[in-house]
Amino acid sequence: MQTDNRFLDDLAKVASGALGSMSGVKHEVEMRLQQQMERLLGRMNLVSREEFEAMKAVAQAAREAQIRLDARVQALEARLAGTDSPAQDSDSETR
Repeated sequence: MQTDNRFLDDLAKVASGALGSMSGVKHEVEMRLQQQMERLLGRMNLVSREEFEAMKAVAQAAREAQIRLDARVQALEARLAGTDSPAQDSDSETR
């Protein structure tokens, strides 16, 4: 019985050591993958979230300005078309 207990104790120690080694290997693999991903992303021409958000705000402001200007142009064209007609009528009346 002593032998069985010793065998089981040794087996438990080996299993515990193997699990500890696997945990270390897992950590090492994760670290290597993270380093590789950081290196890969570093070589890519990517922008940071802050830069993206800043450019998004600039584009949104430009789009809003363009919409306002388009509305102004349409209003001016409508006004011009409305004032051109009476001016032409008054010109033809004076002739």
